[in-house]
Amino acid sequence: MKKIGIAVDGNSGIDYLERDKEIRIFRSHLLIEQKEYEDFVEISSDEFYGRLKENPDLDISTAQTSTGNILEMYEEMKASGYEQLLIITISKELSGTYQNAVLAAKMIDIDVRVYDSKSVSYIQAYMALTAQRMANEGKDIEEIISKLDYIRDHNHIYITVDTLKYLVKNGRLSNVAGAIGSLLKLKPLLEVNDEGKVKTVAKIRTTKKARKLLIDKFIEEIKDKDVLTFVVYTNNKNEMKDFSKILQEKGVKDILLVPLTPVVGTHAGPGTMGVGYIER
Repeated sequence: MKKIGIAVDGNSGIDYLERDKEIRIFRSHLLIEQKEYEDFVEISSDEFYGRLKENPDLDISTAQTSTGNILEMYEEMKASGYEQLLIITISKELSGTYQNAVLAAKMIDIDVRVYDSKSVSYIQAYMALTAQRMANEGKDIEEIISKLDYIRDHNHIYITVDTLKYLVKNGRLSNVAGAIGSLLKLKPLLEVNDEGKVKTVAKIRTTKKARKLLIDKFIEEIKDKDVLTFVVYTNNKNEMKDFSKILQEKGVKDILLVPLTPVVGTHAGPGTMGVGYIER
């Protein structure tokens, strides 16, 4: 049986979770007022959202992990005795990370499988945790990928944002058309669809109504399913704790609270929340 190494990018938020230390993490970079920070290593989620709340017009942008840095990780994993590498990335519709990982794979003489999660945040982290557990159990890489395919096809994330400003600015919203000025006043309900794109589900005028619709759609969708539920927060952790209690009162169990990383948060903005599930 070949020794399989697992890696995932930092957009997964896996840095904030308990995990097997054998899982490698390659992280994007955040540029704040032209100063560069490595996500999680040099700036935490709380620090980032605190700064953004103080100054909503902060000059921020992101840079994905370079091909060279990913190649260095592959070489380190190969030197550590891994014979096959499974690399789980953020949706290629949301970042160039997937392409960089594929390019790096062509530069090394080891079997590297780059897997597009078609998602972001906890979905990626769950995939990496599952893959590492299965590798530890002696499963082969095809079995692991088959399980990841199941996870990729049996999850859904809903998102609400305080403003579309950040998604529009960074080009991450797939179907915004027409008068941007009026859209920026909306509190839309968004989703990560099965293509790995952020799409608009509904355009709503208030955050309260958007979250009510989110709850209604979420509860309806998970009815009669055995799911793991997660709630994603930005600078609103306490508010999301209360939101989780509302879901629990409606019968939702096994709710995990996870932060949205600074790099992903750059595109979503403060006040963003997400609710998702993975079907078991």
